[in-house]
Amino acid sequence: MPVRQYVYFGLFSERMSAVEMTAWLGVEPDAFTVRGSRRREPAVPVRHAWKVECREDGLPVDEQISRILMRLRPHLDKIAELSEHLNEEEAGNRVVLQVVRYFNDEADAPDADSSAETTEGPNLFGWHLGHEIMTFMSMVGAVLDVDEYDLS
Repeated sequence: MPVRQYVYFGLFSERMSAVEMTAWLGVEPDAFTVRGSRRREPAVPVRHAWKVECREDGLPVDEQISRILMRLRPHLDKIAELSEHLNEEEAGNRVVLQVVRYFNDEADAPDADSSAETTEGPNLFGWHLGHEIMTFMSMVGAVLDVDEYDLS
């Protein structure tokens, strides 16, 4: 079954822009959104977003997460500080580790086998969050959000 997936770590705010988040952290995002840039009333998107992504094909989710955290670990203290600030100022999930997976996406994904690792590549169906990942998420106050879509 073909699988396409990506992961991002995102900071979200209705008040603080991605430019301000970048200045606070000293880290350039891979992607960002501006609140109300698509529509002003009601605001779409509903909040500003600052994101570091891994969209490398053929990697299991846990490896994609590890690559993101490798980039962010040197900035752990600043991320935790900003996360605390955002959560004090606004309600809701402001710090998110997002996993997005598309199954049966035959047009865009390489074939993946549901068995263990094959000669074609790793098994993309199973993944786990190890202690190091969970510790990072806890220290920065992140939640895990997993979206999975069956496109058959």
